Order: sequence, then structure tokens, then C-alpha cells
Amino acid sequence: MQVPVTLQQVLEDPRVWRARRCSDRPASPYPTGCAALDAVLPSGGWPVDSLTEILLQGDGQGELRLLLPLLAAQSNRSLPILWVAPPYRPCVPALIRAGVAAAQVHLLEAAPHDVPWALEQGLRAGCCGAVLGWHMQPLEDRALRRLQLAAEAGHTPGFLFRPARAAVQASPAALRLLVGADGEGPRLRVLKARGGTPAQGWIRPASH
Repeated sequence: MQVPVTLQQVLEDPRVWRARRCSDRPASPYPTGCAALDAVLPSGGWPVDSLTEILLQGDGQGELRLLLPLLAAQSNRSLPILWVAPPYRPCVPALIRAGVAAAQVHLLEAAPHDVPWALEQGLRAGCCGAVLGWHMQPLEDRALRRLQLAAEAGHTPGFLFRPARAAVQASPAALRLLVGADGEGPRLRVLKARGGTPAQGWIRPASH
């Protein structure tokens, strides 16, 4: 004979997932610099020890501006910031104005087929404040998985810039953002946020 249970007993069963548990996630020490974006991210900022994919609809959409608070904080802790295969050399005066310690910025040139390997090594080393990489060619699911695992193992935030067409590919990254612009200026959309629900519609970063 089946013993009847109350609704409260069902809700207290540890096997039952409850949305409010997401609110218990520790706050991120890495704000994005966009209050509207931080407000919809589960931890209130960039994921810790994880891979973030930033999918670009074009060049120069304001994507690096989102990373400046994190880069400034990490570089001023004397932690190196590794840039792997950026399409353009970073503007050092602009980084300095944003509070980034230029001496901690390290550029690594790499052929497209070497970028995933270089990113993995930088993340897994555990000595970088952040690792940024650009890869505009198709990337295998296994390579993405290795990058996520490397970020976790090295306790390092990683950021992978890819073209917007990569959005159709599933990804183990903790966070995926689509960044673009229209006639009103830069805009972004949360495609995936581990531990939360993707934001509906576009977010407008504040103008600077």
C-alpha cells in the first residue's frame, strides 16, 4: 500500500529542483561593467573559473569594454592577462585609461589551428588573471569541452570570441553572449547562462 505524502514533503525532497536555489550562488567578483547585464546573470557578473563565449556579429561592437573592469582588477593584482590571436593589437593608452596595468598584458600570436591548444594551456596553468582568445573558424565540441575543463582546473576566467554563426552549435561554456550593434548602438543578448534563464530580448550597454 502506498503511503500518501503531503505537498510539503514532496518539496522538501532533495531530488526536487527548486529555482530559488540559484539565488544561493555566490556573487561573482567580476562585474561586467554593464549593470543591465549583471542584473540578469545568476552570479551578478562574469562566471568564476569558467569559459565564456562572446559571439560577435562584427568587429568593434564594444565587446572588450565589457571586460575592462575584470582586466583592471586582475592586472592590478599582478596577474598576467593573456591575449591569444587577437585580430587587432590592443590600444594600450585606452587600457591604461580603464585602469589596466599594461605591463600585465601579454599577446600571443598563433595560427588558427593552434589557438585552442594555446588557450587551454593558458587556462590550465592557473597563473593568469584572465585568458582571452579569438577563433573565427569552426571549433569541435571536444575542443570547447577541453577549454571549459581547463578553466575549471586552473581557476581562471576564460573568454573565447567567435563569430555569431557559432550560436547554432551547442557549447559547454558557462555563459554565451551574442554581441552586435544596430542603428541605436551596441547591444547584446544572453544566449546561455548556467544556473539561470537566458534573458529575453536585447540589452543595451550604457553609453560612455
